[in-house]
Amino acid sequence: MTLLLLWLQLAGLAAIILIAANFLAKSADIIAFKTGLGRAFIGVILLATATSLPELGTGVSSVALVGTPDLAAGDAFGSNVFNLLIIGLLDLFWRHGPILTTVGSAPRVVAFLGIILIALAGAAVLIHSGTEILSNWYLSPVSLVMLVVFFVAMYVTFRVEKSQEPDQELDQDQEQEQGHEYAEQGHEYASARLHRSVVSYLVAASFVVGAAIWLAETGDRLAVEMGWEASFVGTQLLAFSTSLPELAASFAAIRLRAPELAIAAVLGSNVFNMGFILFMDDVAFTEGVFWSAISNVHAITAAVAILMTLVVIIAMVKRVRARPAKWWTVEALVLIGLYVAGSLLVLYLG
Repeated sequence: MTLLLLWLQLAGLAAIILIAANFLAKSADIIAFKTGLGRAFIGVILLATATSLPELGTGVSSVALVGTPDLAAGDAFGSNVFNLLIIGLLDLFWRHGPILTTVGSAPRVVAFLGIILIALAGAAVLIHSGTEILSNWYLSPVSLVMLVVFFVAMYVTFRVEKSQEPDQELDQDQEQEQGHEYAEQGHEYASARLHRSVVSYLVAASFVVGAAIWLAETGDRLAVEMGWEASFVGTQLLAFSTSLPELAASFAAIRLRAPELAIAAVLGSNVFNMGFILFMDDVAFTEGVFWSAISNVHAITAAVAILMTLVVIIAMVKRVRARPAKWWTVEALVLIGLYVAGSLLVLYLG
């Protein structure tokens, strides 16, 4: 297949993802409303899982079929920083003050747990690159710890979401504004049926996952045709390809006036990438420990992701209401700047 056809295929698959993600986000929002589980928990469980499955498929296939664990690691770590870039882009798009002031406690908890998992993954890269003691093990003990932290994160998110009073941490203006918007959506969703929304979610998720995995395979072929390094391509091109569902679903959630759903989905996707996908990559790698076979440059990407997540947490805790300008916020510019700096550093070192 020629380069032109590969790029056209990439564009066509991206269009499918963008369309399906709109149905995915709306179905998830209706499920959150009908079940009463809350947007943050549904964002972490349903949206984050559905939009992160392409990373899982790409990672396992890169390890087991293609034999390029660096692509799998680069995809997971690169998706983290791209997901955090999405939050910066959402902040630019949102017109009701800084977007991170609109969320409650649950997304903060998810962000904090995300830092723990990213730090564990970065430590695994450095530990296994610095010693050969564990290189012949089938599975790294760090991977097992990360899987346990992942399930703990899911449970803690559920508990925090259920114990949080609606909009308890918002000021009066925000509470009135969001309460009015939620009431409007409640009226809109009143006639929606839960089972139809579940079916719609599953169908949309199938389209998103299928198209995104095909998109990632197309990106892999482009990498070969263009002669790009595996670590850089995994961190940039494949990370963009497999994170496109998060981008599309997050902006779809914003259009539904559900910022907490969008933020929770993006942060939950990072937790899924680190805690579950990298564990599965380690399981799929049969030539020893997965972490011993990948480049140290991924530890740099992990460090950038931790810095970006800290920016998000600080913005959520500080809760500054005013935007310094109509078209930007400080945290959005910092997130975009860190993403660009991290990408250039990986390109130079990878």
